[in-house]
Amino acid sequence: MNSKKLIALLLCLVMIVGMLAACGTKPADDTKPADTEPEQQEETTPAEPEQPEETTPEEPEKEPADTLVVGYSPFNAKFSPFFSETAYDQDAMAMTQISLITLDRLGMPVEKGIEGETREYNGTDYTYYGPADVTITENDDGTVDYDFVLRDDLVFSDGEPLTVDDVIFSMYVLCDPTYDGSSTLYAQPIEGMAEYRSGMDTLFNLLAAAGPDNTDFTYWTEEQQTAFWDGLEAAAEPLAQDIVDYIVDNGYAEEGAPVEACAAMWGFELAEGATIQDFAEALKAAYDNDYITMINTEQANLGISDLMANYADFTVGIETGESAANISGIQKTGENSLRIHMTKVDATAIYQLGVTIAPMHYYGDASLYDYDNNSFGFPKGDLSSVRAKTTTPMGAGPYKFIRYENNVINYEANETYYQGAPKIPYVNFVSLTTDKDKLNGVVTGTIDVTDPSYSNDTVENIAQTNSNHEQVGDKITTNTVDNLGYGYIGQNAINVSVGGDGSSDASKNLRKAFGTIFSVYRDVAIDSYYGDRAAVINYPISNTSWAAPHASDDGYKVAFSVDVNGNDIYTSAMTAEEKYAAAKEAALGYFEAAGYTVADGKVTAAPEGAKMEYTFWIPGDGVGDHPAFMIVNEAKNALAELGINLIIKDLTNSSELWDNLDAGQVEMWAAAWGATVDPDMYQIYYSDVANGPSTPAPQVNPLGGPAQGGSNYEYCIADPTLDQYIMDARASTNQAYRKAVYKACLDIVVDWATEIPTYQRQNAIIFSTERVNIDTVTPDITTFYGWMSEIQNMQMN
Repeated sequence: MNSKKLIALLLCLVMIVGMLAACGTKPADDTKPADTEPEQQEETTPAEPEQPEETTPEEPEKEPADTLVVGYSPFNAKFSPFFSETAYDQDAMAMTQISLITLDRLGMPVEKGIEGETREYNGTDYTYYGPADVTITENDDGTVDYDFVLRDDLVFSDGEPLTVDDVIFSMYVLCDPTYDGSSTLYAQPIEGMAEYRSGMDTLFNLLAAAGPDNTDFTYWTEEQQTAFWDGLEAAAEPLAQDIVDYIVDNGYAEEGAPVEACAAMWGFELAEGATIQDFAEALKAAYDNDYITMINTEQANLGISDLMANYADFTVGIETGESAANISGIQKTGENSLRIHMTKVDATAIYQLGVTIAPMHYYGDASLYDYDNNSFGFPKGDLSSVRAKTTTPMGAGPYKFIRYENNVINYEANETYYQGAPKIPYVNFVSLTTDKDKLNGVVTGTIDVTDPSYSNDTVENIAQTNSNHEQVGDKITTNTVDNLGYGYIGQNAINVSVGGDGSSDASKNLRKAFGTIFSVYRDVAIDSYYGDRAAVINYPISNTSWAAPHASDDGYKVAFSVDVNGNDIYTSAMTAEEKYAAAKEAALGYFEAAGYTVADGKVTAAPEGAKMEYTFWIPGDGVGDHPAFMIVNEAKNALAELGINLIIKDLTNSSELWDNLDAGQVEMWAAAWGATVDPDMYQIYYSDVANGPSTPAPQVNPLGGPAQGGSNYEYCIADPTLDQYIMDARASTNQAYRKAVYKACLDIVVDWATEIPTYQRQNAIIFSTERVNIDTVTPDITTFYGWMSEIQNMQMN
């Protein structure tokens, strides 16, 4: 769905989303993922067979001791290794699949999966296994080879052997010119990729590019063109209904809430008594009948493939020119091995190469596979056989998919799983509408594992349920992990500058004056809002990343804790009030260095090209309900004492923030970033995208999400040294070197003072202590190594 709209809802109701997902991410609280969409923006979701009618289930009955029941938020029923999108659908898919590469608890790839690799985490040695070994060779000419060798004992859950041909088939599906899922393997610098994908496009894309008034029918008929645009227009009504359903299903509005109330939460004002048809007309009018942009921007649960009734008619590939018969960089090197030859080093490539190994005989056609004659298990440009299995996954994972009915997915153990047959014979994934249902399910014994929002109410309810009044007790065991992302305060380098030059020392000092004031109130504000469920961070990077600096590292500094002369502002003996006073004194020094006139402990005049008044945008639902609101409010008071007026613009609809950020109209704001496994910083800080959302080199999402473009237009950093460091880190696979380079990058970002890091929050997974043998749950769960990572070892009581 449109991340901006989701953020608006989440902030409006101040819900902190927990993370149960083992194989995907979803936006949470005020998280702002990257703004740009995948290359083929029109086709963000695949076609799929008609779904069985779903109904909201009543509370499930207690299952027998041989069944693990997992409570999930609603599924979209895209359980395909190629086309799953939401975190919950990806988990449902992952139960049945294995990936070419395994990640450890720090999110690092396991290179020797066959024999296993032992790595230390949190004082304990853990051995990680995977289906393959990988050897990475950086060649003298700048190219890179990834050589994979598979285990020789792998089989799919139906007993058919898993071979390197299945890997090659899976890669060719993801690289097909008509592929419209979320993987961006095709964006990697694999030799021959561009040549293979050229000369063909989907009928959908061609029709979309031609427009409704096209008169050239070389590649399609006039009837097809009419049906295409009629189908898109007709999608407006189910889009409106889907938005309303999403708002109600996720607890943002009561069942039966008026359409106009739901539309208002989505940013549309409708008259009292409005209908779904009225909402649809408002959507069309807002986009001047640009239906594709409308759907891609406003979609909630469903994408074009679901909303457009005749979408499947337009997924076929159309040859428009010549193309290569194969991808020369995907090379079968033996009966059980292959090589991926890349034209240059890309540090993120290893994550994209960890494809799910899908069975060709199930998703494709084994009779169409002939590697030597450039046939790879399906006709190029025709993924219909793959799409047909979107709702019924099959693979070599720990469990076999049985059915999906009445919002429940049923699995049974895969006795041939390469890491051992699961101890629990059956698993059910149950779709639950609200967080209250999740928590109550564990309390009543109908749910064994789930991920409620880790709110104050949840914490209190868990404590009341356990006899010891703790988060881990006789009824519920709570496991928390850091969220894959972090909260921050942003400053636009152009809008908060002296004379419009965001790179000048004066401009940096101006922003550091504000950063010093904001940062000193972080401890009290984050503790007040989150308590123990979040911690203050000092660098603009998620603590989940291996590249994040730690207090024990050389050169580690508390954010904005030195004055304009480089001296420490605070001492360990200072009280909170003394720190606040010291911060104001240091801020005055920065204002003066920025060219402001300072007299008698106050700023009395601004230099030319700067101001005495700035505006801070914060989506707090108009009532200050935001993790950073106390920071901003205290800063407003402190700055007022210094003679600076900070205007707080408390938004009831966070879409207003994103729209104005896009337009370059915001000076300061509060939000959060969603992160990925690899800490590549191109998308956020590279200067090529500092002046607007252009089209930078593809930035892949290692967790399988969409390609991400740059967001530096929010900060407007333009620093050649930072640019060089970012590209240097991208061009190396040496983690120690990359961590050092990224530390230098973070120091530059802090020096620009465009981002004040504020908090790292936690997500929660809860288990029924009574039904689940807690001693058998995956130990040391992390953001990258979830409870499902060793589900084969779990046992029931």
